[in-house]
Amino acid sequence: MKRYIGCDLGGTNLRAALVDIETGTVLFQQSVPTLAREGHDAVMQRMADLFLTMIKAAGLQTEDVGGIGIGVPGVLDLEKGETLFLPNLPGTWPHVPLRDVLYQATGLPVALLNDVRSITFGEWRFGAGQGVDTVAVLAIGTGIGGGLVINGQLHLGIGGTAGELGHMVIDFNGPRCGCGNYGCLEAFASGPAIAAMGMKAVAQGLTTKIGELCGYDLNAITPALIAEAALQGDEIAREIYQQVGFYLGVAASSLCASVSPRRIIVTGGVANAGRLLLDPMEKTMRERVHIMPVEQVEIVPGQLGDHAGVVGAACWAANRLG
Repeated sequence: MKRYIGCDLGGTNLRAALVDIETGTVLFQQSVPTLAREGHDAVMQRMADLFLTMIKAAGLQTEDVGGIGIGVPGVLDLEKGETLFLPNLPGTWPHVPLRDVLYQATGLPVALLNDVRSITFGEWRFGAGQGVDTVAVLAIGTGIGGGLVINGQLHLGIGGTAGELGHMVIDFNGPRCGCGNYGCLEAFASGPAIAAMGMKAVAQGLTTKIGELCGYDLNAITPALIAEAALQGDEIAREIYQQVGFYLGVAASSLCASVSPRRIIVTGGVANAGRLLLDPMEKTMRERVHIMPVEQVEIVPGQLGDHAGVVGAACWAANRLG
């Protein structure tokens, strides 16, 4: 059995798992708070402690583990093994030698990858992307991350920056995005964008179950609550998901034209809305693509859930280090 550690460096939690990279099975997992405010040195020490503790708790020695893969939420220098810009972590981690520090602390070789590229690799190897050569992944949560596998290879582009699908421009006159550009998909279809549509509907006094479900506390409105209202037959809530699905369908049509994916995998918290989201997305994509066989493109939900990132990071480490 080939065992590698996959780790998800999150803003709130560090999640690590021992993964059998031949089957994608998570053998053992542990999680600790990131406590990112303490700074990158403290976080890296906590990561190393987590890995070593987990190996011991699983009844293994470090030599039983092939290496460590880490999914990192931001921009990396893959060659140097450094973080360059992690927008959601205090201090943003410029030029932090994450790979080398963890190698010195654990004695295990380390490979880094963007967190959503890790999810993409995991879903392609052992999840919703199995068996096809070209997939696109949209991970919709607080932002919209993405990733591409093209002709059986995770597409990295310059320094691993390829696959930022949430920052495709779908309306060049659109609102400002957190990245600094205008009209990105993320500005229209991320979790906060969906919640904002619900807040606006309630604030305008429209007749909608969204207000009842949140006790008229605008801050309690989430994509999940709006989906719940839609499933209860609320017209306004259904319209919000129709609109968001339309935006995602516009992005999907560009993906069809540019990379001709066999499957587009939608994952992340917002994807829990299921067909509410995927049906209008698919309808829009099919209406708007005329230059390739769009009927052969599937839009499917992710299969690995919370395990996708750690499985993908472990598989990536095996790919790079094995």
